[in-house]
Amino acid sequence: MLELLVIVVAFILLLLIIVWAHFLTQNRKAAQVDNSFRDETNVRLYHEHKAEIEKDFQQGGLDQESYEYLVAELEQSLLQDIQENNQEANAVVNKSSLSIIWPSVISIFIIVFSVILYNQRGSMELIANTPQSVGDHQQLDEQQRMIVEIQKLKKATEQEPKNADAWYTLGQALVGIGEFDDALTSFDKVIEIDGEQADVFGAKAQATYYKSNQKITAEVQEYIDKALMLDPKDPSTNILLGMNNFINKNYQQAINYWSLIVNDDRETVNVDALKSAIAEAKNRLSLTGGIAGKSEEGPQLSLHVSVSDEIIEKLNEGEDKVVFIYAIPSEGSRMPVAAIKVQASDLPLDVVLNNQRAMSPQAKLSDVENVNVFAIISKDGGAGIKPGDYKAELSGINVDTKDTLELVINSLVE
Repeated sequence: MLELLVIVVAFILLLLIIVWAHFLTQNRKAAQVDNSFRDETNVRLYHEHKAEIEKDFQQGGLDQESYEYLVAELEQSLLQDIQENNQEANAVVNKSSLSIIWPSVISIFIIVFSVILYNQRGSMELIANTPQSVGDHQQLDEQQRMIVEIQKLKKATEQEPKNADAWYTLGQALVGIGEFDDALTSFDKVIEIDGEQADVFGAKAQATYYKSNQKITAEVQEYIDKALMLDPKDPSTNILLGMNNFINKNYQQAINYWSLIVNDDRETVNVDALKSAIAEAKNRLSLTGGIAGKSEEGPQLSLHVSVSDEIIEKLNEGEDKVVFIYAIPSEGSRMPVAAIKVQASDLPLDVVLNNQRAMSPQAKLSDVENVNVFAIISKDGGAGIKPGDYKAELSGINVDTKDTLELVINSLVE
């Protein structure tokens, strides 16, 4: 029995060492590790991949259309991390005040659990089964781990009801699992403890925005106004406004909000990621004739491209599709003189075809008088018109027309 007791005590000490060693290691690293490491890695990979694409383009392996599409895809991959990484930046600041709680709670649990189970069973079976339960816990999916973390945070707020950092972190975690009402209650606790702050109102605006299916309702606007009144350059609020405008294709407004944060250059903001987001918004804006389109010389064909309701229903049943929008001479060569590639989910969309959208310097919109304009939803993602694609077509369009052309994709290619 003494030998068994020694083994149990040794095992408990080992678990405690693991718990506290992790805690001490994380505390030492907290002051050294830049929480934007993931974004910096993404930016570095972006530049590496972009260099490869540019090399292929210069060597003739890619045409202008494919080159622009691939670069846009790389830039868009960084955009999706902005909001998430901004939350993580705030979480790093708040983490230190909570860090002492979780190892203490786990240590007490290990000791109490071990003593009770030993008294009840008193056998080697306890030791044999303990690693199995640890392994099972490690296999919990992300949602389950989040719930476990929220339970710990709730415990922390019960033990320290005046800990504003604990309430704020709990609110952010609750937003992550879609518990928006409880998140708002947590943010209200922060205001009750520390008073009104711009970042807390920004967090409330974010929670209410997602609760409202990503719409700026009157309630969301109220929180936004309060946040900006306290700090006109509050990062979380301006990022939210930029994201909402980007989603609604108001790209210039998105650029304005994000540029405000970049120019302010706060330490908790990943400026590189925001610059990439701005670049993507400028690219999208150029599709509609903004920025580059307005200063471009030569013909400017303005199009409003949409999809019929019948085809929309069919598209909703599958994955997103590639859409090719292009113009070819009405007579002679079938080589496109201007082309754009977008996604079906981007439609309806206002675009401008001009010389900037030429696939080759030898074939530009200004080189011809009349064109046929097409919008093709590709079944397999490949260029050209093939059976199974959906299309719209306008024939004999003068390149100097100033009217906006309606291009409705409403027919199946047989």
